Order: sequence, then structure tokens, then C-alpha cells
Amino acid sequence: MPALLSARNITKLYGSTVALHDVTLDVEEGTTGLLGANGAGKSTLMTLFLGIIRPTSGDFRVFGEDGNDPVQAHRLIGYSPEYECLPPNVSATEFTTHMARVSGLPRTEARTRATDVLRHVGLDEERYRSMGTYSTGMKQRAKLAQAIVHGPQLVLLDEPTAGLDPAGRLEMLELIARTSNEFGISMLISSHLMGDIERTCERIIVLEAGGLLEQGNVSAYTTDTETLVLEFDEGIEAVAAALANKGIAATSEGRSLLVEDASQEDLDTIRDAIVETGAYLHRLAPRAHTLSDIFRRSAS
Repeated sequence: MPALLSARNITKLYGSTVALHDVTLDVEEGTTGLLGANGAGKSTLMTLFLGIIRPTSGDFRVFGEDGNDPVQAHRLIGYSPEYECLPPNVSATEFTTHMARVSGLPRTEARTRATDVLRHVGLDEERYRSMGTYSTGMKQRAKLAQAIVHGPQLVLLDEPTAGLDPAGRLEMLELIARTSNEFGISMLISSHLMGDIERTCERIIVLEAGGLLEQGNVSAYTTDTETLVLEFDEGIEAVAAALANKGIAATSEGRSLLVEDASQEDLDTIRDAIVETGAYLHRLAPRAHTLSDIFRRSAS
């Protein structure tokens, strides 16, 4: 299956400022996270794939077509920008219908689709209100609705959880995942929040200072390590002392002890130490890699 989006040796300059440098990557079907710090080049890459800007050098393709002139291919893409784009004095129904019409849907179908997607994102009862009265979470939902109203195959979401509290972020991520599954839409999600990407996406693309740092399956970056994590409710100090007396080095980290490269014999010793001290063990498990490890390796 050919990539939905592909870039080969893409460089984008703004005067002497390098926004992207020699980037080669593919966006495949499914959910892909575009990860990087602010200024890493994420928004530049998205606007390039949308046809808003052109690269200084290199080639890119959109659904197999030349990225510099993919008029038909762009109808297969939806876009939710990071910046405020909703007209404040217009209702969600009016705006979403308009965006459907702009994408080529007939008037009646556009109205029907607008009603359907606003219901899907949870704005059914608020669809006639002016969007200027919406909360941040409602605005993010309205932006998602207008991005999917024309039935795209791929949606580009630029910082879709920006401005939301933890509970709102989780709700938005669940909505994005449900939208992808129910509508069969692939997603390219730009974020600087590694937890959001790790929770939602199957693949990642990591940019750093305009260059490609990593790309691949999320699972490849979140495997278990050789470090054993022992999390305690009570008695962590006593267990640490007992292990030290038995020759096992354990590093304290909050309510947890970390033991590197524990053998079966070490596990037996750890079990005995917990029983002897009467400590309350909450959890014992291997420590998993996280996406933040990518940036730690880069920094080192």
C-alpha cells in the first residue's frame, strides 16, 4: 500500500531560517503522531502537505500525486489548525455546512453531513450557538467537525488538545480515536505532548530543529527495559536497606525502587526482603521505555 503522504529530501527555507532540512518520511494509513518541540517544523510540514507552501528543494507526494499540484488529492484531506480559525459570530452548523460546500458537497448533503458530524463530536445541542461563546474544548470539537465533514481519507490535526485541561485532553484524544475507527479516517496528529501521542497513535514521526529524528511504530519505542520497578505503599526505606545488606543495588525514585538487570536469584532475594520487612508492595513490573527516551538519547 503506497504512503498517503511522502516526503523525499525536503528542505524549506524562510530567508536564512531553516524550517525543514533534508526530511524524508512517509505517512501511512492509521494514526500517526507528529512529535517535536515548538519550532521543530511540525506546522511547516503540515502546511507543505496541504499545498499552502512549497518546499525550497526536494519532492513530496499526496496520495501518490505530485505534491506541488494535487488538486484532486487535497479533497481527500481534512485539516484542523492549531490557531483560532472559527468565526465568532457564526454558528457551528453554518460554518461546518460552509466548509462542506467549499469541499464540493451539494447544499442538501452538506447540511446533512454537518448535522451528523456535529452530533458525532458532541455539539448536537449547541450547534446553533455562535462559536464565539464556545469553551476551548467545544472549539476544538468544532474544528474536528469541519475537518471531517466532507468525508476525507486523511485528517491533519495540529495540536488538537491545545488549551485543554487533563480531563479535556483525554476526552479529545478518545474522540479522535473513535472518529478514526468509526469513519475509517487516517489521522496525522501534531503535538509536543508525548503522552498524547503515545496514548493515541500507532506510528510516530519525530522532528527536531527541522530535521527528522525518528520514525516508526510506537510499540518499538515503548518496549520493556531490563529495569525492575518496585512501587510501595509503605516500607520502601526498610526494603532498600535490606537489599543493600544483601548486595543488591536499588535506586530510589519517589515511592519506587529501581533494580537493574535483576536475575531470578535477585527476585528471590527481593521477595524475601519484602516479607522480612513487612513492607506493602503496590506493584512490581519491568519499566517500559517511553517516547521521551528518544529525546534523552538525542540530547546525550
